[in-house]
Amino acid sequence: MVFLTGVGCRTLLDILETQFPLDVLKDALAKTTLAVRGPKPAGVVKAFGLHPQILVPEPNTWRDVLHALDVSFPEGLTGKRVAVQEYGVSNPELLEGLMQRGAQVTPIPIYRWTLPDDLKPLQQLLQQILKDEIPVLLVTNAVQVDHLIKTLGDNSAIKQLQSVLPHMMVASIGPLASERLRHHGFPVDLEPSHPKMGILVKEASQAAHTILETKRRAP
Repeated sequence: MVFLTGVGCRTLLDILETQFPLDVLKDALAKTTLAVRGPKPAGVVKAFGLHPQILVPEPNTWRDVLHALDVSFPEGLTGKRVAVQEYGVSNPELLEGLMQRGAQVTPIPIYRWTLPDDLKPLQQLLQQILKDEIPVLLVTNAVQVDHLIKTLGDNSAIKQLQSVLPHMMVASIGPLASERLRHHGFPVDLEPSHPKMGILVKEASQAAHTILETKRRAP
């Protein structure tokens, strides 16, 4: 069982508790190899009275999940059933990587990231960015980039954003968000030393002045 997020792990366990007696559920999970991506799902699992056997290290990307499983199962995953607690959107690269290793994969979607019903605040913010009125952009997950593209709508607006962002400081919380930004031709000026929200905000605030001054002086 692969737990990818703390809130998803907690929600899944809460749902299972409505279907099975607690002792039966704990006994079943105790017989299952539990892999957790980072400290948040690890904390939920431990609070449930269990101990994860596989701790995925930072920066907790899908590649790190696969590497951690490769270390624990050097012989591969052929014939093993692997359930993946998903988050926000499905991760096809992770699921494909598991299947390539021979696993029988069951994705478990817990929640979905979607755009808000009222897009006006986001659209107003984008207009401020396009007018070069905002100097710093913090991106905290890859899906935000896709939502940004969807909200912009047409290629001319996307090209305008591509021309504006090099004058701003763009800070990405980690490799997956950075990969998505670069995929769309957007710059990445900073990744924090650890992929955590608080550290992103702190290190972005510390680096913003220097990065923006360097950009302003560039020809």
